[in-house]
Amino acid sequence: MRSSIDNIDAALVHLLAERFKCTQRVGRLKATHDLPPADPEREGRQIERLRALAADAELDPAFAEKFLTFIISEVIRHHEAIREG
Repeated sequence: MRSSIDNIDAALVHLLAERFKCTQRVGRLKATHDLPPADPEREGRQIERLRALAADAELDPAFAEKFLTFIISEVIRHHEAIREG
């Protein structure tokens, strides 16, 4: 069981790394085109979508929302840093 958990943790880290590579590219595009680092409307849609996915997967939607909210806050922080140069 521990080996499986370790493998899942490794997969999560790699998936997060890939996600942040994508969001870094988005951050550079936003900075180039003078767009704001945050997009509250999209963020709200993403949270609702993830809550629904979590419910379907029998994962606590509140946990999924907390997790995505943390990720979004980190992405915004990165976008702000890119914008500041």
